[in-house]
Amino acid sequence: MNDPIYDKPPEPDEAHWREIIGQIGTEVGLPLSAALERVTVLATTGKIDRAGLRMLREEIERARRAGMIGQQLARFASGRIRQTPEQISVTQMLREVLLQRGREATARQIEISQALKPAEVVADATLLYALMQAVVDWSLDLARKNLEFKIEIKAWPPYGRLSARFSHSSSDASDRLTPVGTPLPSLDSMSWRLVQQISWTLGLVLDRTVSDSETTLTIEFPRTVHDEIEGVSVVEIDQGFGVSENSKPLAGSHVLVVAGSRDMRSLIKESIRHMGLLVDFVGSVDEAEEFCREALPHAIIYESVLANEKFQKLRLGISMDMPTFVFIEVAPEGGALQLSTNSADNHARIGRDAVMQSLPSALIYELSRTV
Repeated sequence: MNDPIYDKPPEPDEAHWREIIGQIGTEVGLPLSAALERVTVLATTGKIDRAGLRMLREEIERARRAGMIGQQLARFASGRIRQTPEQISVTQMLREVLLQRGREATARQIEISQALKPAEVVADATLLYALMQAVVDWSLDLARKNLEFKIEIKAWPPYGRLSARFSHSSSDASDRLTPVGTPLPSLDSMSWRLVQQISWTLGLVLDRTVSDSETTLTIEFPRTVHDEIEGVSVVEIDQGFGVSENSKPLAGSHVLVVAGSRDMRSLIKESIRHMGLLVDFVGSVDEAEEFCREALPHAIIYESVLANEKFQKLRLGISMDMPTFVFIEVAPEGGALQLSTNSADNHARIGRDAVMQSLPSALIYELSRTV
């Protein structure tokens, strides 16, 4: 077993960020170059098979994800993020994230096991949720067959501890290929950079242990809520913090828009353009089904005119796996807004006339409610 890597926040020097910028360029440029070659062949021959189309989509998705992570890292570098600490069940939050990402793991033929003991910590909810997603992103990219998550409480000091353990063919994944033949990221991918940065921002203790065939990531939470033990008091939530001033509280969240008309797609796109979301658009229920078969987004916004029997079946299937999954229906007219808490079928509705003004707030409310 190699010596563990205990990550500490870097000194705020230019060298660190130059390295990050160079890595962003690489992780965006390489897949886009591959996608461009594929598009060139398509333009020449006029043909592309299903496997080629899937590879093209994956290449574009990898580039976009690297770019999105770059945007998130830029926010951290700006120093303008103000945290709002609160008491959170890290166990429940991780369960929700793993449930949401279950289909993606199945599509990658990765079996996820969980051994999650109850643990509550004091942290900013938005940042902690982003950390959970980044850890899962990084682990799924690299895991081979099995991925194990644990949450436990250390004996002393009584810190909550989250660990992710997975096997791989070598300590660097760059020599392995995905099922469609494209290289996987290395252990120090952009997803890892995001895990590091969020952990540092939250003041967590990060430890990565790597061997020739296995990696274990451990994150410790110094601000763990616990009963009084041998004179150690319950952790108190800091006072004096106002409402979070993060300009993009849902940055990095993934939304699927199911809309048949170009006008509706444009309206929804413009209304949430400033939120830093990862947004995909499909024009039919069949396309939505295919999209969700590979990986679930965090929320689905859909035109009510497309809510046919096939869509209701899709919605029911997702809700059975994730009862709190966010659906927002957009009616063809009207200015009403009905949140899921006031809806008999537990999903939100909004009239077309209220989209520009109310859809961002509805998304923030609905997605925050599921964490």
